[in-house]
Amino acid sequence: MSKDNKLSVKKDKNKDSQYVPPEWAFEFHGHRCPFMPIGYRMGKLALEYLGIEREKDHGFFVFPEIGEGHPQTCMVDGIQIATGATYGKLLMEKTFYGKLAATFYHPQKGAVRYSLKPDFIDEMGKFEFFAYRKRGVEPSQIPESVANEVIDWSYEQPHEKVFDVTKRPDFKFSPPKGSFNKAKCSICGEYVFERYLRQKDGQLVCIPCSGYEKNKK
Repeated sequence: MSKDNKLSVKKDKNKDSQYVPPEWAFEFHGHRCPFMPIGYRMGKLALEYLGIEREKDHGFFVFPEIGEGHPQTCMVDGIQIATGATYGKLLMEKTFYGKLAATFYHPQKGAVRYSLKPDFIDEMGKFEFFAYRKRGVEPSQIPESVANEVIDWSYEQPHEKVFDVTKRPDFKFSPPKGSFNKAKCSICGEYVFERYLRQKDGQLVCIPCSGYEKNKK
């Protein structure tokens, strides 16, 4: 990412409740940890930067840079809660870069990338919460006082200590055109949206019935 596009984050202590997720967000997420709230703050700041409201429909997109098989992806649940850009609405698409970062894009407002600063990650990693995690203890099994200690600490950190913010003026994204068209698979009889229909022996079939998955292996 070009250093020329790096922005300074607004300098203020982050005790404002607008950046603290509601309690139901922890219930939705399933456990208490620092990364869901960090994602929530990231999402709220991105909305502010772009000058948009929480997404109700399908006009705003987020590209988290997380991958698979690594921790701290809880951040993405916080982003979804804050922005309304959810997987269910097809407004999120992982890049699989294995980074704690995300690009936020609105077709009329442009794009901005938020990433966690390495020094912040290193300092946070010293908390007892992460010693538990490295021993394989699931977050819901960690004493609540231990989880709250690092969560409260993260709330106290100013935005400029937590995030690097980068303009992405050349970022573009065109989502696939939606369609209500569908047909029944000639083998299993289940409806399939047309984008995912395949042909087998001259008949329309779903991907599992087509043998496509087996052939791919």
